[in-house]
Amino acid sequence: MTNELSIAILHVLLWGLVATAALSAVLFTSQRLGYSRLSLPFLVGTLFTGQRSAANVAGLVFYLLGGWLFAFVYYFIFAALHRAGWLLGAAVGSVHALVLLAMLFPLLPHLHPRMATEYDGPTYRRRLQPPGFLGLNYGYRTPLATILGHALYGAILGATLFIP
Repeated sequence: MTNELSIAILHVLLWGLVATAALSAVLFTSQRLGYSRLSLPFLVGTLFTGQRSAANVAGLVFYLLGGWLFAFVYYFIFAALHRAGWLLGAAVGSVHALVLLAMLFPLLPHLHPRMATEYDGPTYRRRLQPPGFLGLNYGYRTPLATILGHALYGAILGATLFIP
């Protein structure tokens, strides 16, 4: 592996962590202020375990890994476009959030082993409330918080990643 490639990978990992922390701060703050009940680390963690404390820990680990993975996806998007910048990053982040809200959230009850569906309701094993379209079941401000957080994530990556 060349030295330049190693530095690029470390750069993406560093700024991916910073961007993930910023996204998490926006979502955590919106949750604590009562704007949204969405906790992405908890949703991810409950894919693996039904124990709440273990789900929070596992979810945070996989959430951070996902943040790094998406940092590389953003890097490849910027490289394919031969440009970057905070505004482009914010736009990519907003599209990322819209895909999450409009497509993944409605599918989540059919993929998540512990989430009830809007049609069948809760059962002994499926007790998590489904997010619904745009995550509105978690609060009517959830879409705004999610889009803002992801736009900030993208803006940080767009402003800091060097594109060859």
